Amino acid sequence: MEPNGTGSVQYDRWNEDNINMNVEASQSTTTRIRNTMCTGPTGIAVKVVGALVATVLVFIIGYVAGYYVHRC
Repeated sequence: MEPNGTGSVQYDRWNEDNINMNVEASQSTTTRIRNTMCTGPTGIAVKVVGALVATVLVFIIGYVAGYYVHRC
């Protein structure tokens, strides 16, 4: 059996203060913006607004195309 003193030396290196566990600080600005805009309530709002904008654009394109097709 090993004495109790030798086991504690093995884990002393994990008690250092310079271990950086701050993941948010190491992320790029683009990643933080994407995480904010694509998840949670903000993400749902962005998707709804995007769907509405796409619907309006399709309507406008269809209206203009129909106008020129049936102009005669």
